[in-house]
Amino acid sequence: MKYYAGKVVWITGASSGIGEALVYELVKHGARIILSARRKEELERVKGTCPIATQANIKILPVDLSKPEMLKLSAEAAIQLFGQVDILINNGGISQRSLGKETQLEVDRKVMEVDYFGTIAVTKFLLPHFLSRKAGHIVTISSVMGKIGTPYRSGYAAAKHALHGFFDSLRAELWNDSKNIYVTLICPGWIKTNITLHAVTGDGSKLNQMDGSTKTGMPTDVFALKALKAIARKKEEVYIGGFKEGLALLLKRFMPRTFSRIIRKARVR
Repeated sequence: MKYYAGKVVWITGASSGIGEALVYELVKHGARIILSARRKEELERVKGTCPIATQANIKILPVDLSKPEMLKLSAEAAIQLFGQVDILINNGGISQRSLGKETQLEVDRKVMEVDYFGTIAVTKFLLPHFLSRKAGHIVTISSVMGKIGTPYRSGYAAAKHALHGFFDSLRAELWNDSKNIYVTLICPGWIKTNITLHAVTGDGSKLNQMDGSTKTGMPTDVFALKALKAIARKKEEVYIGGFKEGLALLLKRFMPRTFSRIIRKARVR
């Protein structure tokens, strides 16, 4: 994919899962990459796993999406690392596994702070750079939960739904500023990552277990290749996942009452 050759790509949530897989795939296509997440040691591990010949084109920038007061400085630092950023991939976030009636409000706020406010903060602080260059590509890894809601995902689905509203609006606004600033939303289905291990429960503690659907989900390397192809084609929104999740999206859109009857009985944990 020539689209990535020489481009500077900043990835949040790059220390594991989807973000890590995106790094390995981008390296193959000649991108210069900025790795961000909270855990510097894990970012170092990801960088060290890449071919030695490519490591000069990989920089590490620890970022905590739960601390918006620091994200403006993070955006400025990202620009300085290579002198520019061409593509932002908003991938960082946390998940949630608990019934809405049993979830403390503080937990809902935490999920929204990281998944929504952290993501749009990074975007807002980097946006002036894109506008000044009249070019850029904003990619946000959302979820099927950004389009539907299921039991045990109320806070997570709320944050992902909010991202769709924000970025759909931003895309329309940016059209009047520059035709070369693109916005892509990617909706993964079940992807085989450790996201459920770190998901928060109703009291804020970690779930510390892998759910069956995630364990049998799409491999991250397969997802990463499909995602990068969609980004290179400048898709506005794309779903990447299995048949069941794709069917759920269709039912929600065209047969919402049928979807409601099915989803309330679905095994989603």
